[in-house]
Amino acid sequence: MDLENIDTSKWADLALDYGVEYGLKILAAAAIWIIGSWIIKKLLKGTKNFMSKSSYEESLQKFLLNLLNWVLKIVLIVIVLGTVGIETTSFAALIAAAGLAIGLALQGSLGNFAGGVLIMIFKPFKLGDLIEAQGEIGVVKEIEIFTTKLTGLSNKEIIIPNGSLSNGNIVNYSTEGTRRVDLTIGVSYEADIKKTKEILMEVLTSDPKVLKDPAPSVNVSELADSSVNFAVRPWSTTADYWDVYFGITEKAKIALDKAGIEIPFPQVVVHKNS
Repeated sequence: MDLENIDTSKWADLALDYGVEYGLKILAAAAIWIIGSWIIKKLLKGTKNFMSKSSYEESLQKFLLNLLNWVLKIVLIVIVLGTVGIETTSFAALIAAAGLAIGLALQGSLGNFAGGVLIMIFKPFKLGDLIEAQGEIGVVKEIEIFTTKLTGLSNKEIIIPNGSLSNGNIVNYSTEGTRRVDLTIGVSYEADIKKTKEILMEVLTSDPKVLKDPAPSVNVSELADSSVNFAVRPWSTTADYWDVYFGITEKAKIALDKAGIEIPFPQVVVHKNS
């Protein structure tokens, strides 16, 4: 190659043109990255402050902040690549296709995630609450993004997926702070109803864990096959529920026995034709 015949000025001009064109694009992309990163940082800080003031669960805060951070950074990267001159249409389509595939593969998990977000936002229960859901009763031990853990009444751990938990009925026994104890006590048909009611009411009013307000009640609820059944309804704090349940059952039996009032067992009368 004859170096003397090379038009150096032409190549120099070409290099200058490309340098100016792509140099400006690179500088613009760098500026967009720096400014975009600063904006993302401010948005994340503002979102964190908002969620802290709104008493969002800590686990939900971390997850949502990480999710928002990744989404914003992906958007920023696409903008930067487009500024440099790289075609981003196919890149965006690839991200959308990948998102759809992941969504279909993790459909159940996403349902549980959505349920966890709803539980943490609307707070139908909190840590330490006694709840009944999905056929289980227990104290809320931990609320996670995908599952909620309960401690059952027999100290067993119960794990319920948040998807089914958020879509089903939830009974929260701790919200009001008090619970009514529902007992049914049957006595013989020969027993005096008025006397029986007085004895059962005395059992309720003498127990220090039975609340005075709401007042306890004793009423005839059923004329059963072998007994007259009384609906015994004391109220207690949520923490004292089982103490009242078992304590009143035992004290009622002792008091009725002492008064000579029979608690009958089921009987069958057989008539024989001679």
